[in-house]
Amino acid sequence: MIEFRLPSLGADMEQGKLLEWKVAPGQKVVKGDVVAVVDTSKAAVEVEIWEAGTMHELIALPGETYPVGAVLARLLAPGEAPGAAAPPAAASSRQRASPAARKRAAELGLPIDAVAGTGPEGAVTLQDVETAAAKKVTAAPAAEDKQAAMRRAIAAAMSRSKREIPHYYLSEAIALRKAGAWLERENAARPVAERLLMAALFLTAVARACVRHPEMNGHYREGGFVPGAAVHLGVAISLRHGGLVAPAILDAQSKSLGELMRALSDLVKRARAGSLRSSEVSSPTITVTNLGDEGVETVHGVIYPPQVALVGFGKTGDRPWVEEGRLCALRAVSATLAADHRVSNGHRGALFLAEINRLLQAPEAL
Repeated sequence: MIEFRLPSLGADMEQGKLLEWKVAPGQKVVKGDVVAVVDTSKAAVEVEIWEAGTMHELIALPGETYPVGAVLARLLAPGEAPGAAAPPAAASSRQRASPAARKRAAELGLPIDAVAGTGPEGAVTLQDVETAAAKKVTAAPAAEDKQAAMRRAIAAAMSRSKREIPHYYLSEAIALRKAGAWLERENAARPVAERLLMAALFLTAVARACVRHPEMNGHYREGGFVPGAAVHLGVAISLRHGGLVAPAILDAQSKSLGELMRALSDLVKRARAGSLRSSEVSSPTITVTNLGDEGVETVHGVIYPPQVALVGFGKTGDRPWVEEGRLCALRAVSATLAADHRVSNGHRGALFLAEINRLLQAPEAL
């Protein structure tokens, strides 16, 4: 029997509300299928399954809120028949709880599997049920104000980041004369619907730089750095009702400029419509924030844990520039790096920014 648990859909997520099931008991699923929609403090997220099997039992109820890690459903593994498991195995998959706790949970309409147990071997006690019910009542008014809940979640994640991650910051001014001229020529030959934004060049340059500098791409977990197997590029997106999400463009390192531009447009549209997938929300290995459209010249970001780096781009515009010994006005952008000193140092960070700069000076190669 396979347990399907509520995944963490971001460092700031502690619980989520099940909005709907996309599957029914007896239905076969494969890895990547969307099986449920969960409302986090930031957005409604389509949750994917990570193991193949047959849906056996839907435990969680739509409309109810559950902590991260709570058992939402159980699946039969491929080839497993209902009731085929040995009695001890079947018993072990069931949440331990005292009879009084089960009775009280049933009276309160609280799924016993959603309650964290503090008794022997993790068993749920009567007090655990009462505590969980009290938390649910207390949390209800806060859920009514989604924007306030989002701000609290963001604040909690950023507080954790500054508390746990020893940040260092670097910045570099990058000339965009060549990139701007190439982009103008390229877009003149493209249909309007397929034209590129400068943001696509920025994102592509970051993804390609991560391949040469893998210490910027990955997660810091359990006291050590885990490099990303691919560059899942998180993109900071402002939402119409306020707040921010940073879902990922998956496998960004292998996408062409056109593919990345289409992926970016689709991601922004779905983020603002509230239809992101769990793989996009939980998998970013590095994040890029681009506040140039807001008129901000320089962005000093805060790393999203457990990631180890964040790249920021400010507004593009003419700046005083010395070129071949002459003072001139040149289109440029300020690129910044916030990185984790447990994983890299200023020297490696400087090389990473220099690589982004080098790539943007040869846009035709992107």
